[in-house]
Amino acid sequence: MGSGLGDFPPTNRTGKYILYTVTGGERFLRSILIANRGEIAVRIARAAHDLGLEAVAVQASDDAGSLHSRAADRCLPLGAAGPAAYLDIERLLALAVEAGCDAVHPGYGFLSERADFARACRAAALVFVGPEPEQLETFGDKEKSRDLARHCGVPLLPGTPAVDALATAQDFMASLRPGTAVMVKAIAGGGGRGLRVVKDPADLRAAFERCRSEAQAAWRRRGVCGTVAAACAPHRDPGAW
Repeated sequence: MGSGLGDFPPTNRTGKYILYTVTGGERFLRSILIANRGEIAVRIARAAHDLGLEAVAVQASDDAGSLHSRAADRCLPLGAAGPAAYLDIERLLALAVEAGCDAVHPGYGFLSERADFARACRAAALVFVGPEPEQLETFGDKEKSRDLARHCGVPLLPGTPAVDALATAQDFMASLRPGTAVMVKAIAGGGGRGLRVVKDPADLRAAFERCRSEAQAAWRRRGVCGTVAAACAPHRDPGAW
């Protein structure tokens, strides 16, 4: 699917370019690198085409030929396999610059809540399609997010601050009414990684260690927190855009 971008700055009559406000002024966007995979990358590619933008996908070696790689105008190899390939900030930015992209869309999960990624995009003169790094510093950290919500008077489920010791999580679960499930969450990141529901205290150790391991692999932070798991509660994600 061609993007039909024409000259740049835009002179076509469709007006399908984004005039994006950035620090220090405004700039036109014509090409966007999608730093993600799967369904979200497909949705971003389609949205980019609706706006008249070129969509540039990336793929790990084991994602070759996947739908998201075919939904974009171009697909660039990350040169590695597995989820870790989509967490390589240096490689992603190098590809974006080499491809002539103006912006990077992180999707959700992976690097979407990493303030250092947003800052690295800014340093590379690329628009980060998402919150400012300063906002991600707060909303990409569940402990800081809870502190801000508490300061603003937002009701919160019972929970813990960041914990490194299993005993602290065990004490928290033991303090709750018998049968109450606990959600163990990585302090950093999102997208479902480092997240486990624990209904039986006997399962807490395995969930705690797995969440810490996933958090370290994805965001280089092993800290986790625990909250009461609320069934059927509406979800509001301040890091979503």
